[in-house]
Amino acid sequence: MPDLVNARHGKMVPGRTTDGNDAQWLQKLHALGLLQSSFRPDAEMTGLRTLVRYRAALVPHRAPHILHMQRALQQMNIQLERVLTDIMGVTGQAIIRAIVAGERDPVVLAQHRHPGCRSSTETIARALTGTWQPELLFVLGQARAIYAASTAHIAVCDQRLEQYLTALEAHTDVEMSSTDVPRAKPGSRSRNVPAFHARAPYARILGVDLVAVMGLAASSVQTRISEIGTDMSRWPTVKHFCAWLGRAPRNAIAGGKVLRSRVRQVVNRATQAFRQAAQTLARSASAIGAYYRSMRARKGPMQATVATAHKIARIVYHLLKYGEAYEEQSAAEDEHQRQERELRQLTRRAAKLGFTLTQTSTSTDVLSP
Repeated sequence: MPDLVNARHGKMVPGRTTDGNDAQWLQKLHALGLLQSSFRPDAEMTGLRTLVRYRAALVPHRAPHILHMQRALQQMNIQLERVLTDIMGVTGQAIIRAIVAGERDPVVLAQHRHPGCRSSTETIARALTGTWQPELLFVLGQARAIYAASTAHIAVCDQRLEQYLTALEAHTDVEMSSTDVPRAKPGSRSRNVPAFHARAPYARILGVDLVAVMGLAASSVQTRISEIGTDMSRWPTVKHFCAWLGRAPRNAIAGGKVLRSRVRQVVNRATQAFRQAAQTLARSASAIGAYYRSMRARKGPMQATVATAHKIARIVYHLLKYGEAYEEQSAAEDEHQRQERELRQLTRRAAKLGFTLTQTSTSTDVLSP
């Protein structure tokens, strides 16, 4: 089976204007060993990647129909979004289903309130006094039907994914049962998460629980594993892995001097997932969250996202390659370790200059000859 190579490796050569000349040039590069095969996961991961990518393509199809429902409600003077955090939640969907079914009484509609809803029944009833225009009710019904159909298609895709993951064999000798893996992180909320408990099967296949890493959710782990696979030996070192993701800086050096340092722009779903994970850590109390805030204060939000995504990628590579469990570190512990590192560095510098580092009663380090 022929290898798939990166098209960039055969570009930037003038004079090749026909397909025949281009083919001859690629043949010559291959004969000289100047073409490297691109990464492709194994057959099992390729099938999983097909299902995950298809599911990811189905999710955005629902968003426009949510906007159609919101617009139709607003034009009928039904201010449901003012009393509900999410109109597609349990209470919102129940009320919309009742409206489409023909119910118009605000008090009766408000009885569909879920006990966990923050707004009271009276508040919801006051927001459900509208004009009930027939054409807008038609739009509301159509948008809700398409949204429900898209949701049903995603549920069927989730069932197929669950069956596929159940059939996959574990790629490690480490035994992890579903009881060892919690269902979700505390406070995690997302409408687009898989319908099944996806955290447990991925932990069984990988031998480690990647969802335990701050910033990673079950859906994002699903995207990463389907794109990069489970065999980290395809990349000799973590630097090769981060360079393939486009997270490692590329230095332009001339005359022994670094002119600029930028990351390579790549079109990679795994790279995008790592960036999204980094952006969710802006207010996290973990060590990775503290690292993101430190980098954001020094270099801005864009560079902080790249640096934090690079850090998470290195953690994932280490966990998958060595099968070690992730141990979460708090921001306070990370700060304590940082202070100890700075103290050791100051002690070495002071000793090199012939001074001794002493600590005052106010915990301020001073140098004494």
